[in-house]
Amino acid sequence: MDPSPVGQEARRLCAVTGGRGFMARHLVAALLRSGDWHVRITDLGPDVAMEPDEDDGLLGAALRDGRATYISVDVCQLAQLTQALEGVDTVFHTATADQIKNNFNLHYKVNVEGTKNVIEACNKCKVKTLIYTSSSGVVFDGVHGLFGADESTPYPDKFPDAYTQTKAEAEKLVMRANGIDELLTCCIRPGSIFGPGDTLVPTLVSYGGMMIIVGDGKNCDDFVYVENVVHAHICAEKTLSTKDGAKRSGGKTYFITNMEPVNMWDFIYMVLEELGYKSRFRLRIPLCLLEPITFVVNWSYNNIFSHYGMRQPGMLTSTRIKYATLNRTFKCNNAVEQLGYKAIVSLKEGINMTTEFYKRVRA
Repeated sequence: MDPSPVGQEARRLCAVTGGRGFMARHLVAALLRSGDWHVRITDLGPDVAMEPDEDDGLLGAALRDGRATYISVDVCQLAQLTQALEGVDTVFHTATADQIKNNFNLHYKVNVEGTKNVIEACNKCKVKTLIYTSSSGVVFDGVHGLFGADESTPYPDKFPDAYTQTKAEAEKLVMRANGIDELLTCCIRPGSIFGPGDTLVPTLVSYGGMMIIVGDGKNCDDFVYVENVVHAHICAEKTLSTKDGAKRSGGKTYFITNMEPVNMWDFIYMVLEELGYKSRFRLRIPLCLLEPITFVVNWSYNNIFSHYGMRQPGMLTSTRIKYATLNRTFKCNNAVEQLGYKAIVSLKEGINMTTEFYKRVRA
């Protein structure tokens, strides 16, 4: 399906599902920059729909010279997936339902049934390696904070939202698939991802740069710059490509962060400061005031407004409040020791690169 121009025969073929998503775009670019891969990009859109800088840059050139191809694929359609994965050596499965939409049926269809299809298509097409983009949220119950959680932390009995519940189910499927039909699998659990093209900065800017702290403002989070998440995926693939690495890491999960846990509100303040919102005051809203309002908003949406097709409020939901007020930090020791992972971009460098990107976009 992919032409191999002269001199490029040594490159292996990989596929990136959900390849036009935020992290996946960075992953595709890194794979192309490495020179080791032909990259087959799959996503729902009828075409690749490049931004002007992509068309003029690495991706545009790769699509024109055959190092990359784009195929419109719905992961819920096994036949489409099987055709798209023909001849593929490694699959990076990043496709997922929108985390903001707390719709269980949607998340189950995409995250669980879609992942089942990816695994089946991998088996049919004799794919060697499957790297799954999971989430650090799969061990979070929305009630108890997590401080320095590692891979021994069990799944909760109850999840705070459909996204994390179905990501956990998909992760289990991927782990169980390891070793079946010679397929090697690994799951990457990123912390809170940020970087150029994320939703964090646009959300902060949409509030006029106002610093609104929910709760006591003491909770910590483990942010991770997007290129570090990409690096972890590539480390996982390289590890599984060796006999010892496959034995050690096949069927396992790994937390990935910048390994620089930070007060969540201090992080947000640093981002706002770099964007030029230095004189903004901090408004603190106690949970005892916000929780009744959130309850009314959620009840109104679930029982009234959702029936009229109105969108669910993105920020003022009980789930969002849980994520914004509880500790969520993780240990990456296993990733460091077993995958050879390290953060290649520091938190400060990541903030600088992210804010510079958005300054250029606004200019």
